[in-house]
Amino acid sequence: MRIFGLTITREKAAPTASPVDTRGGWWGIVREAFTGAWQKSVEVRLDTVLTYSAVFRCVSLIASDIAKMRLRLVSQDADGIWTETSSPSFSPVLRKPNRFQNRIQFITSWVESKLIHGNTYVLKERDSRRVVVALSVLDPTRVKPLVAPDGEVFYQLSRDDLAGVSDLDAALLVPASEIIHDRWNTLHHPLVGTSPIYACGLAAVQGIRIQTNSAHFFGNGSQPSGILVAPGPVSEENAKRLKAHWEQNFTGPNVGRVAVLGDGLRYEPMAVKASDAQLIEQLKWSAETVCSVFGVPAYKIGVGAPPAYTNIEALDAQYYAQCLQIHIESIELCLDEGLALPAPYGTEFELDTLLRMDTATQIRTYAEGVKGGLLKPDEGRAKLGLPPVTGGNAVYLQQQNFSLAALAKRDAQADPFNPSAPASPPPEPAPPPDAAEEVSRFASALRLKLAEAIVNA
Repeated sequence: MRIFGLTITREKAAPTASPVDTRGGWWGIVREAFTGAWQKSVEVRLDTVLTYSAVFRCVSLIASDIAKMRLRLVSQDADGIWTETSSPSFSPVLRKPNRFQNRIQFITSWVESKLIHGNTYVLKERDSRRVVVALSVLDPTRVKPLVAPDGEVFYQLSRDDLAGVSDLDAALLVPASEIIHDRWNTLHHPLVGTSPIYACGLAAVQGIRIQTNSAHFFGNGSQPSGILVAPGPVSEENAKRLKAHWEQNFTGPNVGRVAVLGDGLRYEPMAVKASDAQLIEQLKWSAETVCSVFGVPAYKIGVGAPPAYTNIEALDAQYYAQCLQIHIESIELCLDEGLALPAPYGTEFELDTLLRMDTATQIRTYAEGVKGGLLKPDEGRAKLGLPPVTGGNAVYLQQQNFSLAALAKRDAQADPFNPSAPASPPPEPAPPPDAAEEVSRFASALRLKLAEAIVNA
């Protein structure tokens, strides 16, 4: 059997592989929220829970925030610094993972599958060089992990035409080397993740029921029910007739009509109980419980007011550390191992897209970095989307700054703040005698000797 150019064969150990119990997470319904919930018809079903606004928004928010960050291929240099690079073997699949999804859609599907089902299964497509050229997120309900007696892991794939798993008479067994399996909350088995909905499903069901009751309440014209009181006994037949007549003519869209009562009947509305009046508080509690399980700050999905302080960077950093970081680093590591990236290559999400500062803070931060010698001017300009300038590809530092080595030499002196005066310079050598004076002296001596010779003659 060939899939995506990959020959899949059934190993001897594969038919005897035992299935992993996936009922710890999803098996049609979530595990019981409490003991005996199934007997009491308290089911936390996936298709129902996802209709709750808080669950839907938490899943979509996390998935979209991770998907909007650009996925880069990076390499590590001799100094241990990771810089963006490109490779004809690995860059294409990161830019376009498969034929029907772009990068954002692929990462969104990855994260949504992990948040909703606790597991993400990605099938690899290889070329003749055994290099991965396409990645497809599989339907998690059509995949089952298997473990052979020798401990080798396989995955049983059911038909999935979009991912290219088709024309199969029976389920296909694929070795773990051809599947990227990202899982979260492996509470019941190392190969089976558990969705956060396992913990917040009951709160979501409560929120749905509150909204359903509210819809019925407002469908009755925002009026609580009431009773018809008669002065004497009323037969069961008359009671049913009066009730049907009242509900047909004075409830729902007919609320507000004038009712004419005879035979001493009077209508007494029932007051709203104090517990029913706390509907908003109960609904808010349900949404906050969902947010706490997913790790999303409640204000990000519109539950409650945002924090009073306006440090956007600090709020995003908290959101990243408490909610997004585990998913981001898990995807990076799964891709590094799944694509078999050799050293020094790796994958990395560009966090600048998420951890953005306000404009004033950006300019101040980059200016201080350039002034302090940490950034080149062109690097700071690139952060702001500006082109390089002449002379900007250099590190600048003001002249009054001294190295620690120079200061150590200064402090090694006996009195570094009162150094001794330098020694006086040596005397300058006497200038050579004047040439005319030498000639005059020599001429005088010659005349004297000539006079002495004449006298002696």
